[in-house]
This record gives sequence, C-alpha cells and structure tokens, in this order.
Amino acid sequence: MVHLGLGAFHRSHQAWYTQHAGDSAQWGIAAFTGRRPEAAAVLAEQDGLFTVVERSGIGDSFEVIGSIAEAVDGADVGRLAELVAAPDTAIVTLTITEAAYAAVDSDMDDNSTPLARLVTALAARRDAGTGPLAVVSCDNLAENGTVARQAMGVLARAKDADLAAWIDSNVSFVSTSVDRITPRTTPDDVAAVAEQCGYRDQAAVVTEPFHNWILSGDFPAGRPQWEDAGAVFVDDIEPYENRKLWLLNGAHSILAYAGQLRSHSTVAEALADPVCRKAVEDFWDEASHHIPGDALEIPEYRQALLERFGNARIAHHLSQIAMDGTTKLRLRALPVLDAERAAGRTGDGAARMIAAWIAYLSSTDDFQDPLAAGIREAKTLDGEHRTAALLALVNPGLARDAALVAQIHRLQDPLAVTISHA
Repeated sequence: MVHLGLGAFHRSHQAWYTQHAGDSAQWGIAAFTGRRPEAAAVLAEQDGLFTVVERSGIGDSFEVIGSIAEAVDGADVGRLAELVAAPDTAIVTLTITEAAYAAVDSDMDDNSTPLARLVTALAARRDAGTGPLAVVSCDNLAENGTVARQAMGVLARAKDADLAAWIDSNVSFVSTSVDRITPRTTPDDVAAVAEQCGYRDQAAVVTEPFHNWILSGDFPAGRPQWEDAGAVFVDDIEPYENRKLWLLNGAHSILAYAGQLRSHSTVAEALADPVCRKAVEDFWDEASHHIPGDALEIPEYRQALLERFGNARIAHHLSQIAMDGTTKLRLRALPVLDAERAAGRTGDGAARMIAAWIAYLSSTDDFQDPLAAGIREAKTLDGEHRTAALLALVNPGLARDAALVAQIHRLQDPLAVTISHA
C-alpha cells in the first residue's frame, strides 16, 4: 500500500487497521507526508515503528504499530512514482484534508499538490504495465471516492488524454467513512509513553478506544482483511457518510467556533457548556431528519458521541478543528440547511453553525483557511455586508439570499451576548 498524508490520523486509523488485519504480515505501507516532511524523518529514524495510545476515561493502553514499512517526504515524487508503479502495490489511500480536493486546477502540472503527484505516479504505473489498483479516499467528504475520481480526472486530462482514459479503465475509487478522534500529540504524551513503556517515541499518537471504518468500492488488486479489525464493507455508503459528516463533524465545527468564543480550548470543555451543547443538540435534531433508516441507530450514535466528546482525557483542541472552515461548512452545514429549508423549516440549527464561524472569524486574526485572503477582505466590512461577503466564500448563492443573510446575521447576536457574559 501507498499512503498520501502521513499524519496522526493515518497512524491511528489506516495503519492501525492494517496492523490488525488477519493477513497483516502480507502488507506494508509506504507513507508520504503532506505539508511537512518532519513526520517522515521521525518515523524513518524509528524504522517505521510508533505507539498508539488508546486513552479512555479510566486509563491508557499502549500498542506498538509496525505496519508502516517506509516513511517518505511527500516532495519525493520520484519515489512515489516508483512505488505506485511497482507490481506489488495494490492500494493508494489518502488523508490529504478536504481542502486538497478543492485545490484542483486544470492548468496545474507542477506536482505541487498530493493529487497532482498521484497523477504523475499513476502515469508511471501505466507506463510500467503493472495493472489496476484502488485509490481509497479517507477524507471527510461526502462521496469522497467520487470526488477523488473527478479531481484526478481534471488533472489527468490536462496532462495526457490517454492517461485519463487509462485511469478510467484501471483505477477504482473507493468511498469511505472514517471515524476515530485523534488530537495532536503533545510533549506530555511523549513523556507519558517514555514513562510507561521505557522508550522515547517521537511519533506516538493518542486516540480514543472507539474506531470505525465503512468502505464501498472495488479492490481490483486485493486488499488487507480489514474486516478482522472491525471495518465494514457496504454497497451504499451515503447514509453512513452523512451520519459521520453531520453528527460528528458538524458538532465538532459548532463546538470549535462557539467554544473558542466562550473561552474554551477543548471539545470536552465546550460540550460541558450548556450553551454549546444546546447548539449541538439543535443541529443534531435537524440533521437526524435527513438520515433515514433504523439500521444506522441514530439515537444510539448521538449518545455515543456525547460520551466520546465528553472524554476529558482526550484533549481535542478546538483550534485544530476550526481550520479550513470555508471547505468544512460546505459539507457539514449546507446540506442540512438546504434540506431543512426545503422542508419548510427554518434550519436555525445549521445556520447557527455558520453564524458561529462568522462570529469566530470576527473575533480573531489567527485562523487558517484556503480562502484566508478573501476572509481578511470580507472582515473589512461591517454588519450584514460582512456576513454576506463571508457567506459568498462558502457558496456564492448564499450571499444572494437576503433572508438567509439576515437570518445568519441575527444568529450571531445571541452568541455575542452569551459570550460577553460567559
């Protein structure tokens, strides 16, 4: 397997599942970094070994994971092409963040993004004649396999029409829903591993005991027996995607923006705030209208999320979740807002998520977003003009809906009043 986006989540999720597959001895992962090469350097010094710390409310457990066979700087396109073209390579998995799929330009031919580098590597596989393989997106996008196929099609057609046709015929795109809360590792976490295990692990990851992976699609060159570790393979993944994107990720966005405005720093702190919790529950009530099927056990899923979010020993920092809001809100708030309004309801729960984002941006200059320049320009405006300009960055049509602009602007005021008295 080749993986793009070597980070904490990959280590706690895809690498963990591969370690626990029944045929794990037959599989190894060559993992490439995304934005920074440091993770590859650290793992290379440790022969790819790292510790997963499962942190429950009552204690920690420690496990050494050895499924990463090679850790590589993501800028090394030559090594990526060599590995993707190898006859033993069957799968490419991706954790490149939602923003990476939006950052696709048909004029892009400089290997500056993960998907552009993957297209270059797939050209090497075509030239080597080593046959089909699967690309598995593990990012928080609805129909992420389809999104990956479309984005790579744009890049491949711009590069070589014959390559685009080869990809269509030889590369399957698997959609997934992934779920395991994995905050950034802190120096205290590294120290805890050293104290408890007797060695220093600079690549340790801390995660919750819960883990979930739903997959839908074909693996023409084979795959690990991930089902042995609890992975589930389904024909229709959309309801599972929506359950995860709206209930878990949507709640995270509400807590990230409203929580920081109310001086909280972690998910557990924000959830303990009655104002933040009510905002989450109101949104969940709306979203649940549009996730059909008793098999998804929505009431039980919601209760489990409250317990997971409330695990104060998992320090999931709100500043980490708050990144890339323009991309995340399109997936987490807009579908529910549109569905609620189409049903003749206000959609205030979903609209409040967007309002919290705008109030958060209005309170700070310390944010990260692919559309940061547009956000800074919008922040020079006041009142509903600012609201409309920020909405336009999420979806231009929102800014043209005067009633929606007024609704979202109004919903910022109770936040501001509550925050000022927190």
